[in-house]
Amino acid sequence: MKTKLIIADAGPLFSLAAVDQLHILLELFEDVKIPQAVWEEITLDETTEIYPLLHDFFSTKVVPIKGFNDLTFVMDYGESESVILYRELNADFLLIDDKKARAIAESFEINCIGTLGILSAARTKKLIPKLRPIFQKLIAENRFCAIELLNVILKKHGEDEVQV
Repeated sequence: MKTKLIIADAGPLFSLAAVDQLHILLELFEDVKIPQAVWEEITLDETTEIYPLLHDFFSTKVVPIKGFNDLTFVMDYGESESVILYRELNADFLLIDDKKARAIAESFEINCIGTLGILSAARTKKLIPKLRPIFQKLIAENRFCAIELLNVILKKHGEDEVQV
């Protein structure tokens, strides 16, 4: 059974697009939404290789926040709007990678998951056959991930570790 709604911040979307795994979001969740601020972040540079993927996937998933953004003093614009949209839509998860922003979101009792959590869940549900090639591509695409954490997840799934 799919979880209903996930709100996404820009960072994980860049990572999932870089490894061609955006589709996993719709396989794990009934719906994915992003706030206007995240849309602006992910569509800012039309010259990137992943721009068409992000634009096409999210063009119909943008929801403007209704309330005032009172969180910009503690986190960036996209992260803060993501937290606000999560609360406004009573979402099930917030997809966010930034450590500080995630800690703030969790202090508001928001259910957070990151890029690696999404990929691990997809592997558990057999939506992807192997994580190691995806993790290697994340590293090659300079999407920051702690190698130690990648290897813990790979070990959990019975896969060989990655090396740097």
